[in-house]
Amino acid sequence: MSAPVHDHGGHGHSGHGHGDHGHGDDHGHGAGGCGADGPVAVSVRLAPGERDAAVARARRLNQISLGWNVAEMVVALLVGIAARSVSLVGFGIDSGIEVSAALILAWRLHQERRSGCMSAADRRATRMIAVAFVALAAYVWIEAVGDLAGRARPEASIPGLLLAVASVVLMPRLARAKRALAPALGSQAVSADAQQTSLCALLSAVLIVGVGLNILFGWWWADPVAALVIGALALEAGRRVWQAESLADTCCG
Repeated sequence: MSAPVHDHGGHGHSGHGHGDHGHGDDHGHGAGGCGADGPVAVSVRLAPGERDAAVARARRLNQISLGWNVAEMVVALLVGIAARSVSLVGFGIDSGIEVSAALILAWRLHQERRSGCMSAADRRATRMIAVAFVALAAYVWIEAVGDLAGRARPEASIPGLLLAVASVVLMPRLARAKRALAPALGSQAVSADAQQTSLCALLSAVLIVGVGLNILFGWWWADPVAALVIGALALEAGRRVWQAESLADTCCG
């Protein structure tokens, strides 16, 4: 991969030993990880074969994410509509957004075969994922406020609770695997997709609380309140992804 090389006097040592620690860490790509403007995927130098392997692994993880989220979306929407649970429906919509994010990322990875420079494609994919976050926030807030105002009482949903538990177990592992690949690919889109998977795990935990309180104590208001929290988390994630720095080193020769 053609990572940015800072030539200090022509000694050409950036590709040996020190390259993994990056003389570019202090030079302009926000290499400190998760800064105030959102996560930044710091690229590392890879041999062509290693990069191909990283792209192949990213595709496999994306396929797993796509399959899981399609199933999660269908189940959450069905049980959420049946139980009149705005938090479950919002969770299902989030899964649908993750499906779209997986498709966007599949397109982004496909660009590897079509063009040497990934910067423009990566930025477009990242912005599309950010917009999806904001759309989710808007929907669940509108529905949650309406349910609270109308004192709508969702039914208890054991299947919804089990779905959230399964998600909170699986999603953190998947997010870590995706995040580990972002530096290898120099891809902000992969980093944004990993963040969205992490959000799914957090939303699952919020959903467990909201649905669980309704099941155990009949606290109907816990469901729309959980949805409001889901909306707030989604909006913040969208803001961070939108403002995340672009990567000049996504140009891979």
